[in-house]
Amino acid sequence: MGIDVHGFNFLRFVHRRMPFGDTITIGRQGLHAVDSQIAMLSGRNLASPPLPYCEEVLLEHFGATRVDSLDNSDFEKATHLHDMNQALPESLHARYDTIIDGGCLEHIFNAPQALRNCSLLCRPGGQIVHMLPANNFCGHGFWQFSPELFFSLYSEPNGYRHTEVFLADLADTRAWYQVLRPSGGERVNVESSTALYVLVRTVLAGDTFSHAAVQQSDYVYAWEGNAAAPLPPPLRLPPIHRLAHVSHKI
Repeated sequence: MGIDVHGFNFLRFVHRRMPFGDTITIGRQGLHAVDSQIAMLSGRNLASPPLPYCEEVLLEHFGATRVDSLDNSDFEKATHLHDMNQALPESLHARYDTIIDGGCLEHIFNAPQALRNCSLLCRPGGQIVHMLPANNFCGHGFWQFSPELFFSLYSEPNGYRHTEVFLADLADTRAWYQVLRPSGGERVNVESSTALYVLVRTVLAGDTFSHAAVQQSDYVYAWEGNAAAPLPPPLRLPPIHRLAHVSHKI
């Protein structure tokens, strides 16, 4: 797991929404951007020795008051050892203001439990951040993730607010593509010739949340008696211009 240039820029974007406060990373996150990029983006002295992990950068540049980590193994000396396939112990509930999943959940078989654990770690009013594989990562881990999952999971009825979802093309670090919440029974189908990340931020609205009723939005629309929307042609990245449900964001 690690934070590359897209991940680093997304954390900068998230920090503009709120300071990180007490922070935990799922897996101990390395820094995969090259030293010159980290120096340019963070203001860090290029002559400083390279940092193997992200804690110092998050503390110095992102408003983190402390940075812990959670992993299934102690091979990278994580702060907490826990298998995210299993329910989170109560001792870790609601302890953090920011939860950063910088590319870990795709390696966890029980993804629903892992997602629930991320919310259990979060304090009311805190934020959950995911930077995960979307297209063209077959074989990298167990899973690739769709924007639809995060819109359906991190909804206001389920106890979340301010959910934002972006796609990032690994071949182009100059731009992201903001995905708009699906509506009217439409889907966001995206094809790409290059690998894509899905970048997600949401806020845990209060002290309760539910993952009991997570359904794909176009099916819910049809179940409510609406005529099924015609399937749109897949969106192809890159390049992309003004297409339904996706807007270009620099």
